[in-house]
Amino acid sequence: MTQTTARRRSDLGWPVRTVDGKTVAGRLSGLGWPQPGGGAPARNMTRQDGSRAAPATEPAVSAGRSGDAEGQITPMKDDGLDAADPSAVRIRKVMDDMVSRETVDQLSSPVPEFDVSRETFMDTPIAAEAARAVRVLNPSGNAFPRPPHRRVITVANQKGGVGKTTSTVNLAVALAMHGSRVLVIDLDPQGNASTGLGVDHRSGVPSVYEVLLGEHALADIAVAVEAAPALWCAPATIDLAGAEIELVSVVARESRLRRAIAAYAEQVDYVFIDCPPSLGLLTVNALVAADEVLIPIQCEYYALEGLGQLLRNIELVQAHLNNGVRISTILLTMYDGRTRLADQVAQEVRGHFGDLVLESVVPRSVRVSEAPGYGQSVLTYDPGSRGAITYLEAAREMAQRGAAGTPAEQHLAMQRNTEGGA
Repeated sequence: MTQTTARRRSDLGWPVRTVDGKTVAGRLSGLGWPQPGGGAPARNMTRQDGSRAAPATEPAVSAGRSGDAEGQITPMKDDGLDAADPSAVRIRKVMDDMVSRETVDQLSSPVPEFDVSRETFMDTPIAAEAARAVRVLNPSGNAFPRPPHRRVITVANQKGGVGKTTSTVNLAVALAMHGSRVLVIDLDPQGNASTGLGVDHRSGVPSVYEVLLGEHALADIAVAVEAAPALWCAPATIDLAGAEIELVSVVARESRLRRAIAAYAEQVDYVFIDCPPSLGLLTVNALVAADEVLIPIQCEYYALEGLGQLLRNIELVQAHLNNGVRISTILLTMYDGRTRLADQVAQEVRGHFGDLVLESVVPRSVRVSEAPGYGQSVLTYDPGSRGAITYLEAAREMAQRGAAGTPAEQHLAMQRNTEGGA
């Protein structure tokens, strides 16, 4: 009985071989098409002499089998495509075109040059923080403008915990690191500014207490700070707590610090006075000695509540003791962007004080709080942190504003310095 062999296409377009109307199962080709002949998928069997060996599972097919027009199976290429099938021919042509096009593109296109360090490193958060740290610690060629005269700035706010000492220390270090000469006077008996600058302030150490009593000059107790090349600190000890009582009977007790600063012969650009959280005699001495007042304001309601009393005391000092003192700078501190209250406080302060408020707002930062524990400012403890960058920008704003001061303000300050020296 003669078998009739025919080829047809399945529903998926695969060539199917039928014998007497029955489908004959074939093995799979490289593209998943069934090939003529049953058994397992063909493997590439190569002998040591380079000739190909037929798989052991492929059944032998007679060359002169009846029913086949040519007496043999349709030849197939190594990739498993049936050379006699039109669809296989089209697929092979597409594949050849793709391979040739990719090869030409690779050979003709120049090899791109990538800056691996920039592409893979500079876009990461760690790289960004490292870049900020480099900018803070290497200020070469990026010095802040120096003021035309000495600026004596009192940092005051009778409310505690608003960032007076933290702001004093970090602003002083930022200015000193960028070309200015700075003196910090710690007028708080707790001595926190001395701690933040790494200066010894144990009881018995020559301090501002002896300066107010007239026992030492300011230059005798000023200590160089290691954090910056041109930064000095006049430390405070616990003895300063009794200064207010001892100065009660002293003539012109409100002007003791002013005369000590005027007699300080060292050429400095900034003198920062860190005040205690009160409006006592020590704070009055600081207001009388200053040309400017910097008020740190915490972005909370209680900070606003006590601000009115501070403003009234400044007005009293202006009227009776120092008519040249003025509020020059408002610094918003401990800003928490997650709360609506912080935004409301910031808007209210800006609406009331206008341009006196610095654009830089100090955020709440763990690094800022950790730095004093190591006797450092945040700029040296973690120079890439948000707190360090913010204080750096705040110091830049202060320097630029001081350099662009009006001639009348400069003349008034120079006149006051001359009077103090006399």
